[in-house]
Amino acid sequence: MKEQAIDNKELILALEELEKEKGINKEYLLESIETALVTAYKRNFDSLENVKVQMDKQTGATHIYSLKEVVKRANDKETQINIKEAQKINPDFEEGDTVEIEIVPRDFGRIAAQTAKQVIVQKLREAEREIIYTEFNDRKGEIVSGLVQKADRSIVVMDLGKLEGVMPAKEQIPTEHYHVNDKVKGYVLDVEKGSKGAPQVIVSRSHPDFVRKLLEFEIPEIYEGVIEIKSVSRDPGYRSKVAVYSPDPNIDPVGSCVGQKGVRIQNVINELNGEKIDVIEWNEDPSIYIASSLLPAQILAVDIKEEEKFAQVIVPDDQLSLAIGKSGQNARLAARLTNWKIDIKSETQFREMLMSSQEEKTEEDT
Repeated sequence: MKEQAIDNKELILALEELEKEKGINKEYLLESIETALVTAYKRNFDSLENVKVQMDKQTGATHIYSLKEVVKRANDKETQINIKEAQKINPDFEEGDTVEIEIVPRDFGRIAAQTAKQVIVQKLREAEREIIYTEFNDRKGEIVSGLVQKADRSIVVMDLGKLEGVMPAKEQIPTEHYHVNDKVKGYVLDVEKGSKGAPQVIVSRSHPDFVRKLLEFEIPEIYEGVIEIKSVSRDPGYRSKVAVYSPDPNIDPVGSCVGQKGVRIQNVINELNGEKIDVIEWNEDPSIYIASSLLPAQILAVDIKEEEKFAQVIVPDDQLSLAIGKSGQNARLAARLTNWKIDIKSETQFREMLMSSQEEKTEEDT
């Protein structure tokens, strides 16, 4: 059978150019086009036969083959060929072999060109999405800005330029209200591939690391590594606690973060719409660190049990409510910040507790 083919040298040149400019592998594109052409052939010619498409990597010549199984007696002419007919093509064929018979369907050149164009456009989109995905995936843990496109109680959708940012309800600050066209900053929590393949950035304003990155942006000493943020605990929209440390004894880490008249920390508070921020100094001594974490309350004593990571804290009677905080907020944030279990007692409560234990001991002794 005389070889006939659909020649497309321009296609190969285009694929080579795409490989150079976009980094999309030429062979991968050719394989994708071949697969798509099989589907296009079956759809356009309403065919049930098994076909294979091969494209020449150098010239772009497209060959279509009908695949037929060699059998003793062919019952399905679309997919089978009897052995006598097969051996006319090649005497070596045996039952069970597959014969490839080249076919040139009428008007397939136009279909092939359209299909190739569709595949290239699709693969280009996929490649661009992958580039954007990689770019934003590398920006996990950074702060981005975007315009609010959609805002309701369940989700906020942001335009980040190249793609879409999504802020689910749990990543929003509960005290904030978002409106269309608001310019909003957020922390890149994750990058996911959406249902249609387009990357989607998950943005958070409630994450503790959002406060960490804002401080890093506002305070050069943190960005430069002179001051280290050891821990952040947060009740989004209401209060945060930040533990800072500097190995340089000449640097006051708390003072540097707060700034003169609180100017530096105020910029962060403004971004968080008034959320209070307690900046405390980290200390390797757990009792000192725990006492600081409960600021602004004054602490009389801290008794620690290292193995259990448990701390008993004693405060003056008039400081108990301040140490615990409204709805237990101050104590809860301190526990999260230090990663210790903290039990707070007033001086009177502690004395009563001691007296009670002494009475029990006396009863046991008698």
